[in-house]
Amino acid sequence: MTASAAAARDKLNWRLEPKTRLVPLDAGHARDKLADIVAAAKEDELPRLAKFLSGKGPAQDFLAAVFDLSPFLRDLARRRPQILDALLDETVEQRLETVNKAMAAAARAENASEQNLMMELRRLKAEAHFLIALDDLSGVAETALTVRRLSDLADASIRAAVDFLLRDAHAQGKLKLADPENPTLKSGWVLLGMGKLGAHELNFSSDIDLVVFFDPEAPAVIDPLDGTEMFSRLTRRLVRILQDRTEHGYVFRTDLRLRPDPGSTPLAIPIEAALTYYEGRGQNWERAAMIKARPVAGDIAAGKAFLKELQPYVWRKYMDYAAIADVHSIKRQIHAHKGHGEVAVKGHNVKLGRGGIREIEFFVQTQQLIAGGRFPELRGRETVPMLGELAARGWITTEARDVLANQYWFLRRVEHAIQMVADEQTHMLPEDDEGLERIAHMLGYKDADSFAAAFRAALQQVEGHYAALFEAAPELSAGVGNLVFTGDVDDPDTLQTLHQMGFQRPSDICRVIRTWHFGRYRVTRSAEARERLTELTPALLEAFGKTRRADEALMRFDEFLSGLPAGIQLFSLLQSNPGLLRLMATIMGAAPRLAAIITRRPHVFDGLLDPALLTELPNRAYLSGRLAAFIDGDRPYEDVLDRLRIFAAEQKFLIGVRLLAGSIDSMRAGRAFSDLADLTIGAALQAVMDEFAQRHGRVPGGRVTLLGMGKLGSRELTAGSDVDLILLYDHDEQAEESDGEKPLAPSHYFARLTQRLIAAVSAPTAEGVLYELDLRLRPSGNKGPVATHVDAFRKYQRQEAWTWEQMALTRARAIAGDEALCAEIDAEVTSILAQPRDRAKVAAEAVEMRKLIEQEKPPHDLWDIKLVPGGLIDLEFIAQVATITGQLEGDMRTPGTIQTLARLDPEFAEPDIKQELHDAYSLYLAVSQMIRLCLTSTFERDDVPPGLVDLLLAATDLPDFKVLEAHLKETSQKVRENFDLLLRGKRS
Repeated sequence: MTASAAAARDKLNWRLEPKTRLVPLDAGHARDKLADIVAAAKEDELPRLAKFLSGKGPAQDFLAAVFDLSPFLRDLARRRPQILDALLDETVEQRLETVNKAMAAAARAENASEQNLMMELRRLKAEAHFLIALDDLSGVAETALTVRRLSDLADASIRAAVDFLLRDAHAQGKLKLADPENPTLKSGWVLLGMGKLGAHELNFSSDIDLVVFFDPEAPAVIDPLDGTEMFSRLTRRLVRILQDRTEHGYVFRTDLRLRPDPGSTPLAIPIEAALTYYEGRGQNWERAAMIKARPVAGDIAAGKAFLKELQPYVWRKYMDYAAIADVHSIKRQIHAHKGHGEVAVKGHNVKLGRGGIREIEFFVQTQQLIAGGRFPELRGRETVPMLGELAARGWITTEARDVLANQYWFLRRVEHAIQMVADEQTHMLPEDDEGLERIAHMLGYKDADSFAAAFRAALQQVEGHYAALFEAAPELSAGVGNLVFTGDVDDPDTLQTLHQMGFQRPSDICRVIRTWHFGRYRVTRSAEARERLTELTPALLEAFGKTRRADEALMRFDEFLSGLPAGIQLFSLLQSNPGLLRLMATIMGAAPRLAAIITRRPHVFDGLLDPALLTELPNRAYLSGRLAAFIDGDRPYEDVLDRLRIFAAEQKFLIGVRLLAGSIDSMRAGRAFSDLADLTIGAALQAVMDEFAQRHGRVPGGRVTLLGMGKLGSRELTAGSDVDLILLYDHDEQAEESDGEKPLAPSHYFARLTQRLIAAVSAPTAEGVLYELDLRLRPSGNKGPVATHVDAFRKYQRQEAWTWEQMALTRARAIAGDEALCAEIDAEVTSILAQPRDRAKVAAEAVEMRKLIEQEKPPHDLWDIKLVPGGLIDLEFIAQVATITGQLEGDMRTPGTIQTLARLDPEFAEPDIKQELHDAYSLYLAVSQMIRLCLTSTFERDDVPPGLVDLLLAATDLPDFKVLEAHLKETSQKVRENFDLLLRGKRS
């Protein structure tokens, strides 16, 4: 090597100059992490990089901050410092170009194999992700460039895999390619990128949505009759190449559920069949989805031709607003909740939450659907350019364009920062202070408060424009015809208007409204109240009409009104607060359980009037403070029990409303329902003990703890859950009886106390029932005493308990009682669960138990999520077996099923299986929480309120009921396969 060449090699010409100054959370920690990368560079013999990173300057400060703020980027740099070393020779842009070319080359290499391609794509994708993130955090790359780069990366990955698969099919004689060097040419295999991929707007950890078609008459197809099976097989291999987790990670999670009727169609659909479906049975949400469709790989010419044929279906010349209302309903947008104050920043969903990314995207898409049929320039896929076109044609104001464009890119930056922390497909801001501070620093803010202020302002601006769009649209106008309710005879035009609004029994509706006007309820006896209600009626009818069970919803509202003592304030609030009115309509139309509560206990409605309702999180501290204030003071025993029932009913209702409105997710709802049960049952226990002691005194050294089991123990209660408890007690060894006026022996004392607690909690009073209690999980079940001495509990669990009882014990959690005893019992449970066991024996017994449950309690249908094969019980059994056989990472015990599934030991469950189980439990939790919240009976798929369908789609972020059913079916099949693999040791 010449001296000049050596000098050139040693010149540290770093090719990324940060424009943004990032500040680490901990400067000392950041420098330590940078030193780790220096050590990795030396170990990999990269002296230039080691020397550069050891220096001082803005670039080194920037990298130190990045590695402090993002564990994902830090770990990748430590494993592969060569990625950083390359930036001493090439810019990020040059390097990304090299990566994309390398992907194409990997597919065409002489020694190309599926395994080699999978490894190479994962290696290259990881490098590209790292570089894209670094350039984004540096402020050099605008967010628009970041999403384009991520989309180009996805395109390159898909194309490489498709090229390899087509050449492989050609080599095996399955296809006859026109040109093996250009394998996609006239191949007939069409891959459309949908959603963010189609729009070149992928986020940092995005899934990719693909829809796959094929042309059986394409020159490359040898046997058209074999086309469906062959192209479906190729598609399945494509998904495996992109999605399967290996030791090198994965390329992109791939979703094929946006294809026509995914529950009953093959993975690859003939083009003619697809066109027939879309033109005859296509849904409005599918039309909206096709706005962003783009041929990303395979036969691009055939893909373009397909989309051209589909244009009349997507872009109708005359667009009616009723179709927009349908799209609006199906897309499950969370309405602007005016009057409910600011949103909570912690835990906010940047994509789906109020004022989020989805509202901007939908704002644009609805305008495109209305006008795109007549104006081809409004048919673009990308969100921000389409805002510009809409403003240019006068569909929106320039102010709306500028605000929504700026906030779109701001929210996308926030979304990327969230995902860059750990490369997780999440859109939720952290719930803890440090997590929020981390995001603030990644975005260049000095602290969490300044970020939170900017974030709230962005959401409010988006929400304002979004709400204005739909309030101004003709489908929301109440002036659609006569609405006359005077006299005794139905007005024919009014009947027609009500029918158009969605009411099936317009004459009954007229009769109900005349009842209001005649002042037959206390709530409408004053003239002012009747006037307010008359003014409100058109908006009320419109809101209930949109529930798609309009008659039932209005009848429930009528029942609610009949029990109210007064109504002027209510009617005024509903009239001035469209968000509250929509919420009321949703409750009455989609949630019979909540409607029953609000009808039986009208006072719970008062909680809805709290402006902070949707911003205050119903955590333990919040509920504890509210409960203490509600039962404060010297009250009679019965009054305390009644007030506990009132409090629990109101808070269950308000937790449910938060879930319904999207301000909390299903997991947080489960924690809130469980915290509420802990606190109210704990308060009932204290009241019972105090009352009992007045007559029977106390046992010397007597202590009691309540052990929550089942969903209470795992903090996964739903709105309709029973509560599983075990009462444990302890006392001085010498104690022979209590010290009261009517002394009792200790065992008799605590048994009577438990019976009193059961009555206090479960006996119906004028205020209802607090909780239905189930004590069958105690030692020896119904045959054993209702109260158990801690020594007896300890002995039983260690020496006599069946495997199923030890599995049940994994969810045990001390919820109330003597604090010291609670801690002792929790420690004892942890110790019992840690005992060595025969793993194979435990797994075999769990499998046998599952088989017995299936025989004795067969599932009702696919929607019987608990009992269906591959349902909740399978997941719970996996978590419980892993816990009692010591197959979890870390030492701490986690009663929660989803937390346990996240900790499965890699030797027990591979990372991709662990992810599948975690995702399945999240899905089941979202569905079951919403169903139990809304319904008091079983879910009947053929008689489900349409409003509940919309809520389920919102909770699962899926576009259509059939897609949800297909996803549930696919998920349960995967879970059962994993259950068989992990517990039976064999694949299904």
